[in-house]
Amino acid sequence: MKKNVQLLSIALFASVLSISGYKIFDKESESVTQEYKIPWQNQNNNTKTQLASYTGETSELNFTEAAKKTVNAVVHVKNVTTFRQSRNPFDYSYGSGETRKAIRGAGSGVILSPDGLIVTNNHVIEGASEVQVTLNNNKTYVAEVLGKAPGNDIALLKIDATELDFLAFGDSNDVQVGEWVLAVGNPFNLTSTVTAGIVSAKARDLGRSDSNFQSFIQTDAAVNPGNSGGALVNTRGELIGINTAITSQTGSFIGYSFAIPSNNAKKIVEDLIEFGNVRKAILGVKVIELNSAFAKQLEVESSQGVYIKDVEEGSGAHEAGLREGDIINSIDDIKIRKFADMTGYLNSKNPGETVMVSYLRNDKQLTTDVTLDIFKVYQIKDIGVEVTEISEADLKKYGAESGVLINKVLPNSFTKSDISGLLITKINEKKVNSIEDVRAIIDNKDPDDPMLVTFLSLNGQEKTYVFR
Repeated sequence: MKKNVQLLSIALFASVLSISGYKIFDKESESVTQEYKIPWQNQNNNTKTQLASYTGETSELNFTEAAKKTVNAVVHVKNVTTFRQSRNPFDYSYGSGETRKAIRGAGSGVILSPDGLIVTNNHVIEGASEVQVTLNNNKTYVAEVLGKAPGNDIALLKIDATELDFLAFGDSNDVQVGEWVLAVGNPFNLTSTVTAGIVSAKARDLGRSDSNFQSFIQTDAAVNPGNSGGALVNTRGELIGINTAITSQTGSFIGYSFAIPSNNAKKIVEDLIEFGNVRKAILGVKVIELNSAFAKQLEVESSQGVYIKDVEEGSGAHEAGLREGDIINSIDDIKIRKFADMTGYLNSKNPGETVMVSYLRNDKQLTTDVTLDIFKVYQIKDIGVEVTEISEADLKKYGAESGVLINKVLPNSFTKSDISGLLITKINEKKVNSIEDVRAIIDNKDPDDPMLVTFLSLNGQEKTYVFR
């Protein structure tokens, strides 16, 4: 009995102590709550004061200034087609009826100068009979198309306006993976919309066969239909990319979006203004992207970089001393881990410029200065191929005296096979020595006449096809 009384006394004491402790804690909680009210419970709604009182410092990450700098410099671009519609359903005469306009598609664009120079994606305006540009203040203009680079998916527009807000190109080489970025555009025909994300990867190759450009900035900022051609900016409001593509089975954003780096877009715009087309700079080498399996096969330690399998005679690379077996691992201190790193950087340079190439030779790190050559190409649109010139050394491999090399098969090609690497030696029974020869023959041909093209393969097989 006495033992039970002792146990009861201990239990009562513990209960009192527990209740007292709870009251003390509750009072302390009340005092904390009174001192640090959450912002939306503050009657004065002084959010900044409350956050400063609670954290002791304000956050440096603020997108508002970058957004302010950007939204008025991003425009809505409409692809308009015109057609005639007859009022009389029985009138089928050509050109009759009243002219109507319809929107084929829409996207975004970025103003680059106060007098209305605008960059957008080529696919946004492709096939348009009229291009309309709407500013963030709802003013609409009809734009002139100054230039197009379909292979790079860039188009340059001009509107008749002055004193416009605009964005200057930033340096996309300084962009870091993990850096915060904003995507600004007009998704789903909405006015300027800002989304945020981080840089997920650089020099991303999407494997698009219809594009000359394969070195994108990948972000997780939400980009949807209508964002194409819009701005990718950093937190300082600097233009670091032109939003171009998403990877999605539905056509809408699922977490990945891609932008042309600003350094490349700037170079394309400058080329379109000065030359009317894009001039491509090359080292003059053929390379293979390294990986662990290929490195093992070559018995080299490095599993990153690009392996030179051939150097074009007389090229900048040849003059600088590069040779087969060298492994390029940086250009101008830009790390070259894969092929897209190299093409992405070189596509921002001009022919005639000099770059510093660092490379491995027999496990020894070396450097050399290479003057970049111009890559001359011409598209034979009638048969859907792109050709380039070929060195005399490579001509000997084909056993040919002259010809131009098929560099790429275009989407409208006469064949579904990849015939890149074949030589075109004659067009309409005339020998071709350069792409200028090809251009002259095609320009002087009657459009209604058939075209005879002679192809030659490395194994010596020669075939002539007639194209009508």
